[in-house]
Amino acid sequence: MNIQIILGWGMIFVASVIMLVLMMLPSHKVSLERRRIGVEQTGAVARIADAATEAAEKFLAGRGNSFSSILEEAGVTTPLKELVVIFFSLCMALFATGLMLGNAGLGVIMAIAAAVAARLWLSLMASRRRAKFESQMDETLQMIAGSLRAGYSLPQAMATIGQEGRPPTSLEFARVTNEVRVGRPMMEALDDVQARMRNEDFFWVTQAIGINREVGGNLADVLDGVTKTIRERSEIKGQVKSLAADGQLSAIILMALPFVVAGFLTMTAPKYISLLITTVPLGFIMLGVGAVMMMIGGAWLYKIINLKY
Repeated sequence: MNIQIILGWGMIFVASVIMLVLMMLPSHKVSLERRRIGVEQTGAVARIADAATEAAEKFLAGRGNSFSSILEEAGVTTPLKELVVIFFSLCMALFATGLMLGNAGLGVIMAIAAAVAARLWLSLMASRRRAKFESQMDETLQMIAGSLRAGYSLPQAMATIGQEGRPPTSLEFARVTNEVRVGRPMMEALDDVQARMRNEDFFWVTQAIGINREVGGNLADVLDGVTKTIRERSEIKGQVKSLAADGQLSAIILMALPFVVAGFLTMTAPKYISLLITTVPLGFIMLGVGAVMMMIGGAWLYKIINLKY
């Protein structure tokens, strides 16, 4: 049997075992046994998972918290080190698939594409989470103002949002409430929410709260004014989005067309399209030039449809 096929099957087996072990782990909520001093976890599954995730943690040591920040923005609760092991196993399995097909270059391309797709998936989840947070801003401010008029303090009003609001706003305000209870200044906690959500409207809300805490006044009336301004800005944003929808659809079609054509040729004329992979190095040069041109075209289209207002 070909050595590449044997190596490919071996890598797929290892990747499958790693992913299966991590999927079989219990929820990452801390159990009572783990909170007891002197009690250690037993079992082969736990030991293998700990060894795999420990290796990922050492690899990420000293590389900053950018990956953790991305997971927080996307609302992913799975531990970072476990995600790294899962994605690494997936990339290894894809590379092994390329080896089994007799083309190591294809395996490398598939592994890189999987890593890029995972990063884009996290960015998409973060964007959707921010969009939901922005759409709930009007309701959130009304609830805070109503709670203040009912006699609640600002921390109590935020705790009410954390309990009765909708995700992701409820999760963010619950986090603020917990951080304030353990002694962190409220403005720092709110600034972190603004940094994660990247919401300009919430930035002005935090500024209004900070000024009110320094000079005093009726915060409920201030929030009502801010709510009115945010509502008017949202109406303008809706009008701009409706006007730019045609350009966005055209950009999506133009960016997807090369991949659709490549997929069609792969099904109808596989020998013709396979020349891009089997012809070395000309085929890879053409693929690289095409990828660069796609990125330039995508950036150009993005600048056209990304209207500033």
